[in-house]
Amino acid sequence: MIQAIIIDDEKKCISLLEKMLKEQFPDIQIAAVTAQPEDGIKLIRQLEPDLVFMDIEMPRKNGFEVLEATKDIAYDIIFTTAYNQYAIKAIRFSALDYLLKPIDETELTQAVQRFKTKHQSASRQQQIDLLFSNLRNFTQPYSKLSVATSEGVIFINIPDILFCEATGSYTTLHLKNNDKLVTSKTLKDFEELLETHSFYRTHHSYIINLNEIKRYIKGDGGSVLMSNTAELPVSKRKKDEFLKKLHL
Repeated sequence: MIQAIIIDDEKKCISLLEKMLKEQFPDIQIAAVTAQPEDGIKLIRQLEPDLVFMDIEMPRKNGFEVLEATKDIAYDIIFTTAYNQYAIKAIRFSALDYLLKPIDETELTQAVQRFKTKHQSASRQQQIDLLFSNLRNFTQPYSKLSVATSEGVIFINIPDILFCEATGSYTTLHLKNNDKLVTSKTLKDFEELLETHSFYRTHHSYIINLNEIKRYIKGDGGSVLMSNTAELPVSKRKKDEFLKKLHL
């Protein structure tokens, strides 16, 4: 049985989430709920749950402060939020999970399934450290990215990514050291994550590191030769915008 705690200052949100969890996940026992972040800290320390559903925006202490105060306790977390752009971006870069309010049943199911897959991940502390680092430096482009793979969460330096390739519903990251990482995130996810870095989506199947281009080869759309000798296509509709990126 999985023990869970819900911490949210909106009682109607607690009731709805509690109802959805009871209906969909009989293997999750809701050990406690609270609308007070200070009580949430006490409950986490007292009960040492497996999973905490944590609202981000709360009075007196936000969800990140509750996490900071209890990060020595080994629990997984799914944040809930109405919307906070920089916070969501920091969460995504650290490969932690979140749900947008109002919570959708399908998204809740997917988040819980991801939790069950990665339960007791040895990389949890690194993910939390990366989250707080990103929150402290949210005005700067992030330098690291956490990638959830079948072998666990891998931490990579963003400049070490040569290109991202769509592989069915998965994405393969091609790295400078010739490693390939396969993750269930879509290419669209990586396009959003890397939009403020030197990456560009040249084709429906590829996002490339502009700093790793060795040569542009002319054609209808053309293609690019990467530093690892991979030749990748540029779609015809992307060609003009792409050449402007390259100042050509």
